[in-house]
Amino acid sequence: MTATHVNERVQKHRDALRAAGLRPVQLWVPDTRRPGFAAECRRQSRLIAKADRTDAQLQRLMDAALVELDGWAP
Repeated sequence: MTATHVNERVQKHRDALRAAGLRPVQLWVPDTRRPGFAAECRRQSRLIAKADRTDAQLQRLMDAALVELDGWAP
């Protein structure tokens, strides 16, 4: 299979997606393999947990949202 054949097939697929009303989007995400990634996740999680514990309004909002989830799961 030549590179040209693959490129044509990919282009045909992209054209079909565009014809269906879709468009390509490039999405950059954190590199989970990077040194320090897990430590940074823990640090941010601790900060969020600490903030959540002191935010009564957020807790009421989340409790209300949980009630609305009733019946969503199969």
